[in-house]
Amino acid sequence: MKKPHWQSLLPQRLRYRLFGAFVVLILLPFSALNVYNYQQIESLVEQKISEQSHEQLVQMYRSLEDQMSIAFKTLIFLEQDSAVRSVLTSPYSRTPLENKSLVEEKFKMINNSFFLYNPSVYFTLLDFHESVYTSYLPQKALSYDPHLEQFSKRLGEIPLVKGGTVSTLFQSEELFYRWDARDTNYVLRELSSSPYLLSLYAYMKDSGGKRYGLARISIDYSYWFQTMLKDSQNSQEYYLITGSGETIARSSRTVALSPEVTREIALHPAEAYLTDPASDTLINYVYIESLDWYMVNRIPLSILFTEISELKQRYFLTFFGFTGAFVLMAFMISAKFTRPLSHLQDQIREVVRKNLKIRIPEGRSRGEVLELTRTFNTMLDDANQMIARLKAEERQKEAVHFHMLLAQMNPHFLLNTLNTMKWSAIRSGNEQISEMCVSLGKLLEVSLNSQVELVYLKDEIELVQAYLHIQLTRYRDSFEVTCEFDDNLEYALVPKLSLQPLVENAIHHGVGPLEHQGQIRIRIYRQDTATLVLEVADNGIGIEESGRMQVTRTRPGIGLSNLRERLRLLFKGQSEFEVIDTKPGTLVRFSIPFLLSTPYVQNRSD
Repeated sequence: MKKPHWQSLLPQRLRYRLFGAFVVLILLPFSALNVYNYQQIESLVEQKISEQSHEQLVQMYRSLEDQMSIAFKTLIFLEQDSAVRSVLTSPYSRTPLENKSLVEEKFKMINNSFFLYNPSVYFTLLDFHESVYTSYLPQKALSYDPHLEQFSKRLGEIPLVKGGTVSTLFQSEELFYRWDARDTNYVLRELSSSPYLLSLYAYMKDSGGKRYGLARISIDYSYWFQTMLKDSQNSQEYYLITGSGETIARSSRTVALSPEVTREIALHPAEAYLTDPASDTLINYVYIESLDWYMVNRIPLSILFTEISELKQRYFLTFFGFTGAFVLMAFMISAKFTRPLSHLQDQIREVVRKNLKIRIPEGRSRGEVLELTRTFNTMLDDANQMIARLKAEERQKEAVHFHMLLAQMNPHFLLNTLNTMKWSAIRSGNEQISEMCVSLGKLLEVSLNSQVELVYLKDEIELVQAYLHIQLTRYRDSFEVTCEFDDNLEYALVPKLSLQPLVENAIHHGVGPLEHQGQIRIRIYRQDTATLVLEVADNGIGIEESGRMQVTRTRPGIGLSNLRERLRLLFKGQSEFEVIDTKPGTLVRFSIPFLLSTPYVQNRSD
């Protein structure tokens, strides 16, 4: 009898059927119930967090009102201070410097007393004798007329000032003081980088009500705003926005409110909070009626529910406890058969992770699993032996290849040197031959020492100098050689006989065929902290001309190809080698890792 189609969709194994029944009959109904409960809990938490955030915004609003109240108190203090009144009403009784010093001392005293915890308050005083006094360094040079014009825009008509006397009366409807929430920042940028200041503009009056000066007290509200938020949570964002929706301060430069949110806040200033689905955040705000500002706090909804984490933990502990017990009962029998294989699988994975360097323990294995473990360990032993044998053979190949390449240079150079010695003996005599023999001895001593692959740079330079002594004799000083390197590089490690083949090619295929004086330049320097660069440049006939001449070998020659291969073997791809046609001449450059080895000197007290 053919099974219905829907039965083919059901799990065939018993443990999977049990698990399916658990999901359909217990897990899904229980999960749906908890989703509903959590929605109710989240609504309550959202309201609670909103109330807390609103209270914090109210405290910040009160702090701003306190700052504005203190600004009024400082205005009254300045009006009642006889020394300040004397400076503004009788400026000619003292020198300008004395007046300035006296007023600035008052400013310092006010800041130390009233604004001890928020020093970003700036004072400006104007008298009617064309004098300006400030407590700050301005962005522009102080000038009386622009300041007077600025005060007139805030307070109404300002009387014309001639010789310290008022020539026209004030208008009857003028303001005695006024707050400006968008006063352009006039303080030096190094002191305050805020674009705007919150400024109190006011007339200064004596006890009889007579006006004798003007005052501006400015609060750096951006600095105050950041000071209030220094202990706030990093996950929350704070803003100050105007009634038109412009953001004038924020807790971070990387955050911003969308136009839709600012428009919604302006439409409902009396509300305490709203939810923004676009950013998935809760937004709380307070309206500052005196300034037409909004103080806004935005909290990601994802962090609102940390307070119910304990409730979630209890739920999940209970839920997963029942789930675990059910699954344990359903799979208890099958686990007896699958556990050994799972354990073996984990051990094999560990073996692979450690590059076959460990063996699988056989202590707990039984039956077929034990046999499989032993077979796998045997395979590991065979693989490790084969890898070790291949590595040893590869090292032997590279060593033999390296020494063959190194030895390939010696017979060729030795033959040239002996020919040079022969012709030198015919022309000059025994003294010159003796010097050449000394130079040749240095070169042969180094080349025969096959156990050393890297030498000090200073030793390599000495070998090049010995080689040049021979070649300068041969070519009758027809070329000059300069060597440039920092003394700090003397003990840098370089491949043995790496500069000599470059100098040899520069002589034989570069400056040797020249009819005029040749130049060879050796230069060694550090390109960066990890790279040493060695260069040999000449002003010879160049690569193309050397290739056209009838020579036994081409421009790069056996010496350059030899050196290129040695660098590859020694530094495993961490070196570079290049031949550049500079026209005239040729530049050969190679770079290697910078290795510095300072000689060991034993400190002997005897």
